[in-house]
Amino acid sequence: MKQTQRHLEILDVLTRQGFVSTEDLVSHFDVSPQTIRRDLNDLAEQNKIRRHHGGASLHSSTVNTAYSARKVMQLKEKERIAREVAANIPDGSSLFIDIGTTTEAIARALLDHRELRIVTNNLNVASILTAKDDFTVIIAGGEIRNRDGGIVGEATRDFIGQFRMDYGVIGISGIDGDGSLLDFDYHEVKIAQAIIAHSRQVFLAADHTKFGRNAMVNLGHLNQVHALFTDQSPPEKLMRIMAQHQIACHIC
Repeated sequence: MKQTQRHLEILDVLTRQGFVSTEDLVSHFDVSPQTIRRDLNDLAEQNKIRRHHGGASLHSSTVNTAYSARKVMQLKEKERIAREVAANIPDGSSLFIDIGTTTEAIARALLDHRELRIVTNNLNVASILTAKDDFTVIIAGGEIRNRDGGIVGEATRDFIGQFRMDYGVIGISGIDGDGSLLDFDYHEVKIAQAIIAHSRQVFLAADHTKFGRNAMVNLGHLNQVHALFTDQSPPEKLMRIMAQHQIACHIC
């Protein structure tokens, strides 16, 4: 198969799936991993896709990658970030945990803690944390999204507003070069804003693929968080913003 045709088929697969692994493409086209990596690099240079460790996803500022795909993207990086976030949350703390695959990894990393009190709008997080008898887990009310177990809506935002927690743990879809925090879902953003407003400290967990990633809804600004947990050094411009606002940067 010619390279041009292979590129078109890769884009077609991504349109249907949102994410595809390098291994799956090697099997699909019966070519070497080096060939597929070159194809993905070419498409990324043309700004048609986003490269990830082990695969690729589509560029979009309006539609996020499917939840099933995000669960396996940057998995090792998310686990490292999760362990570092957990290490900075003491036993006996109270915390919000938001929607997202990174926050679900953080929930798993917290299972060695004792006597945590958690409010979450994420059914997957709640399911993970109820394994601990000494945890108190409170689920926010609202509408459940079938695609990812997230709970959103005005009722959810109002429920969050009843609490004042030690920590707010949030993820994000993109961090713009000026420090803007960006996401895809207006309703989800409203919940994250409420978590920020009602937390004494805000921990933002975001792997390096979120730096410079575009999304259409403005959640807020990096200067609203107390610490960023990531797996690679952020771009210099973001580092200057964090230094200016005394935001801790944990590179895991």
